Amino acid sequence: MILPDGYSDVPAGKIAAVVTHLEMTAPPARRDDPPGAWSLRKVEAPPLPWYRDLHRRVGEDWLWFSRARMTDMELAAIIHAPGIEVYALAVDGRDEGLLELDFREPGQCELVYFGVTAPLIGTGAARFLMNRALELAWSRDLRRVWVHTCTLDHPSALAFYQRSGFRPFRRQIEIADDPRLDGTAPRTAAKHVPIIE
Repeated sequence: MILPDGYSDVPAGKIAAVVTHLEMTAPPARRDDPPGAWSLRKVEAPPLPWYRDLHRRVGEDWLWFSRARMTDMELAAIIHAPGIEVYALAVDGRDEGLLELDFREPGQCELVYFGVTAPLIGTGAARFLMNRALELAWSRDLRRVWVHTCTLDHPSALAFYQRSGFRPFRRQIEIADDPRLDGTAPRTAAKHVPIIE
């Protein structure tokens, strides 16, 4: 369905976002790492409490809610599946960034989750993490790496992905239940997104 020009109502209790899907079909030019004491580690069979904590700390301000709504069984079925790789960006012995790669579709890699905690935004940590993500992805026999972001995300996210070599190929409108109204996220999360009650 194509939305008509003009205004479309967003029902009470919902949030709306413009989602941009981006892809690259060849490895981009390598970008230098910014200075910083970050490291990346692969987390084998990620423990659910660890994953939920890091996912929340990275994504709560941007209303990352789909994984938060999953049962432990649903979440484990995804993050422990063959072809899913989870990495943590560590600084000073603490995990402060999340990278989740999905290689389940032959010839493709989706950057399912990518982000750093609020104190690391603007420090170069995300560039370091993206450099590692692209190295990991393109070390495989791929024809495509893709990611999506939305208008609930950090305002610089779309431009960051484009600077990293991704090109938009699709835009969609997403309507969902506001996670701040059902307790999935605190009401104080994502102050840049109005709550419609």
